[in-house]
Amino acid sequence: MAGEKIVVCGAGGFIGGHLVAALLQQGAAVRGVDVKPRADWFQVFPEAENVTLDLREKEACEQAVREAGIVYNLAADMGGMGFIESNKALCMLSVLINTHLLMAAKDVGADRFFYSSSACVYAADKQISPDVTALKEEDAYPAMPEDGYGWEKLFSERMCRHFREDFGLRTRVARYHNVYGPHGTYDGGREKAPAAICRKVIAAKLSGQKDIEIWGDGEQTRSFQWIGDCVKGTQMILESDYVEPLNLGSNELVTINRLVDLAEEIGEVKLKRRYNLSAPKGVNGRNSDNTLIRKMFGWEPSTRLRDGLEKTYRWIYDQMTSSTSAHPMSSA
Repeated sequence: MAGEKIVVCGAGGFIGGHLVAALLQQGAAVRGVDVKPRADWFQVFPEAENVTLDLREKEACEQAVREAGIVYNLAADMGGMGFIESNKALCMLSVLINTHLLMAAKDVGADRFFYSSSACVYAADKQISPDVTALKEEDAYPAMPEDGYGWEKLFSERMCRHFREDFGLRTRVARYHNVYGPHGTYDGGREKAPAAICRKVIAAKLSGQKDIEIWGDGEQTRSFQWIGDCVKGTQMILESDYVEPLNLGSNELVTINRLVDLAEEIGEVKLKRRYNLSAPKGVNGRNSDNTLIRKMFGWEPSTRLRDGLEKTYRWIYDQMTSSTSAHPMSSA
C-alpha cells in the first residue's frame, strides 16, 4: 500500500470509521470522505485527510478519488429494517454514488475498487422460514431482492462486474450480513437490531421500567457479524484475486428473542417483552453460508455473538450515560 492513496467513502459512518482506523494502523495514506459534516462523523482521525462531499454528485466523486490507487465504497443512504422499508427511493438513489465512483475510479486509473453489498440482495422466497437454509452466493438469482435497498445493491454489483469486464478496473464485492459493534448508530431509526436491543435494555434498566418493545414476534432469525471480522474480511477480499461477490457474515444463527436474552444477561436484568406485530421485521430468516469464503481464504468471521455484543452494550451504555456524548445518525 506504500505510496498509494486509499480512499474510504462513507468514512464518517460505522464500518467506514473502523476501516479507516485499521488502514492507518497499517501505515496507509488515507482519504476519508462522507456527506456528513466532520462533527457528525462517528470517528475522526487527524492522520487521515478528511473530506466532506456529497458523492451522489459526479464532480464530488471525481474530487474524492484524485490520486487514488484503491477505493473502498461503503457510502450509502441506509439503516436498519425500519429505515429501508420506509425509504425505498432514498435507498435506490445510492446507485448514483457507486456509479459515479466507478466512473471516476476508472478515469483516474485506480488499481482496485471495493463495493460493500448486502445480504438484502438475496431472493425473498429463500428466506420465508426462521429455520432458513444458509444463503449461498448463487441464491441471489433469479433475482427477488429486498425492495429498494436490495435492488440498488444487486444493480451496483452488476455495475462493478461490467466495469471490471469492459474497462479492466479490478472490482471486488462483499455481501455484508448484519454488522454490529461500537462507534455506530444506536437510535433515531437507522440502527440495526443488536444496537437497538442494547439501547432498549439499557434504557429500561436506567429508567427502572420493566418492559421493552420487540418488533415482530421475536422468532425471526438472523446472524450478526462483529465489526472487527468485517474489516478483516473486507481487506482480504479487496486484496484477493477472487472477482465474484462473496458472503461476509457470521453463520451463528439466533432468534431476535435470543438476542434479547443475551442483552439482558449482559445488563443483568430481566424484562417483560411487548411484541409489536405491525412493526417492520424483514424476512423471517437469514443466515450466511460461508462455504465459499472458507474455501477461498481458509477463514470466516468467527467472533461469538455474546462476546461482541458485550463490547457493543458497554459502548452504548457509556454513550447513553455520558452528558457529553454525541451519536449522529449514520448513513454510511
